[in-house]
Amino acid sequence: MLTTTDKIAFALYQSGCLKFGSFKIKSGATSPYYIDMARILSAPKQLDLISEIAAEKIKEVAKTECVHKLASIELKGALIVPSIGIKLDMPCIIVRKAEKAYGVTGRIAGADITKGDALLFFDDVISEGLSKIEGIQPLLELGAQIKHMLVVVNREHGGKENLEKLGYKIHALAKITDIVDSLHNTKHISKEEANKVIDYVGCFKN
Repeated sequence: MLTTTDKIAFALYQSGCLKFGSFKIKSGATSPYYIDMARILSAPKQLDLISEIAAEKIKEVAKTECVHKLASIELKGALIVPSIGIKLDMPCIIVRKAEKAYGVTGRIAGADITKGDALLFFDDVISEGLSKIEGIQPLLELGAQIKHMLVVVNREHGGKENLEKLGYKIHALAKITDIVDSLHNTKHISKEEANKVIDYVGCFKN
């Protein structure tokens, strides 16, 4: 029987979101894999699967914590969060990376924020966690409350732990080491490819 991790792993691999090789990432370092979540738009069935799993996770959170609306930041998380919102019948908010200078100005798009709104913040991946703090700041300034954050993949660079030290509850649909284990076990990638990712992640745990 397929686990949630198996489903996420296959969806990312089949859609082309998860690539293996040598990639320069935002920090300037080189990574043996890259996650391009925008590719999920080319694979509607995989997008629907990830959205459904994310929606179920949010339902679990909502059993014990109030969640009024979903929020994300452009670009990657913002591509998926509306699909999750549809499944939950929940309004969505997108934080722009820069102020919009014309029309409806500001950094917030989508649903309005009322002071005291409990938001769940969604994004594609978590690395060190710094971008999440930057992303939620405009929401907090408008009076929103954010306790929970959900990502598709935990890249295991310490971000989950960093944010939990600040009091946030971090949820991930899957960890990258579990994803590559799943893909190797199902013969989608070689042992060498899996080990390169596992060794790479290990550098952040020393």
